[in-house]
Amino acid sequence: MSKRNLSILFLLTLSIATFFILPTLDHKTPVAVEPEIERDTITPLPHEPSVLYGMVIDSMVVIEDKIKRNQNISEILTAHNVSHQDIFKLANISKNVFDVRKIVANKKYTLICEPDSQKTVRAFVYEHSPVDYVVFNLRDSITVEKNQKKIEILEKGISGVIKPRSSLAVTMSELGLSPQLTNDFVDVFAWQIDFFRLQEGDRFKLVYEDHLVEGKSIGTGKIKSILFEHYGNDFYAFHYDQGDGIDYFDENGNSLRKALLKYPLDFTRISSRYSGNRFHPVQKRWKAHRGTDFAAKKGTPIRAVGDAIVLEARYGKYNGNYVKLKHNATYTTQYLHMSKIKSGIKPGTKVRQGDIIGYVGSTGLAKGNHLCYRFWKNGVQIDALKVKLPPSAPISDENRTDFEISKVAMMAKLEGVSFPADEELIFASIK
Repeated sequence: MSKRNLSILFLLTLSIATFFILPTLDHKTPVAVEPEIERDTITPLPHEPSVLYGMVIDSMVVIEDKIKRNQNISEILTAHNVSHQDIFKLANISKNVFDVRKIVANKKYTLICEPDSQKTVRAFVYEHSPVDYVVFNLRDSITVEKNQKKIEILEKGISGVIKPRSSLAVTMSELGLSPQLTNDFVDVFAWQIDFFRLQEGDRFKLVYEDHLVEGKSIGTGKIKSILFEHYGNDFYAFHYDQGDGIDYFDENGNSLRKALLKYPLDFTRISSRYSGNRFHPVQKRWKAHRGTDFAAKKGTPIRAVGDAIVLEARYGKYNGNYVKLKHNATYTTQYLHMSKIKSGIKPGTKVRQGDIIGYVGSTGLAKGNHLCYRFWKNGVQIDALKVKLPPSAPISDENRTDFEISKVAMMAKLEGVSFPADEELIFASIK
């Protein structure tokens, strides 16, 4: 290519480049700018403080442990930089709230301490029950106060079937239910069902309250409703308060309660029934047995079957430690062979139905631990398990409509519990 042609090509290339490049040098390319938008100022949320036993524990050191055998509050606090003078002052202040000498082994305690090298205690918390606790405050001034944890109440439903050679107590225990719930169950139907003569295949549905603290069960509350199928018959129980306390009624509104409890102690077994002729295990001869023997562990609480006045509370050669109660002009009961009589039970004392009057033992003419329970009607000894007592008042006319509404709701919950016995339902949380 000639020099002339090369020059022309160079000038042409330069012209094209100038056409495209110069505008970018002479003018700024417009940039799309978003219009300014007013924005709310976002304020960070305040830090939620950590609270334990009603105290803010941010930056504090928390130590949890259990009281050791023979350990006292002084030993715990002196190890965490609390002076003997302050411990003495704390013990004096706490006398009217909680006696520090009553701190017992295996109970939980919590120390809230400063984050210093000695972990100086600012509060000592002692839990003397799953619900109740005592706070010993050692911050600015020494104070002591009792408090309670929040109890959550859940309504639960469960069912069970009586197996061969079993009992209600064994069945409920296998379901993980407490002995107290079993006792309450028996009390509801005590006058309708002989729980010592259940048959294989008897079954039940039960709706009850479970009390929880921090997600753990601490015991049961009220029984709400029961269906017990016994010998092919349906027995219902519905709880209802007519204004004078919780009572239990059947599906027709008739009361299931009687003036006296049928059993004077927690559910157990009958070792000997009322009889006109029984071979005495100690005297080794045949004689009348005018009572009902309940076999139970030594120390099992014995309760008054009804409101009464104490007639006798003493030791006898044959009866051992015993208590005799007069309920009214018609009924009198007696409780024999106690390991000990409860403190405060003496002639003239008034007791209420369910009050503990003594404890199972084998004092007097007895071979093993048991309670011999005796019953008089109009001065004549009779079989306590066969006595006929008038029922409490049925549902009144003014409460009938409300009871029926309540019964329908409780019946629905019972129907929601299915057989067999291994299914547990949580119906609702009650606040």
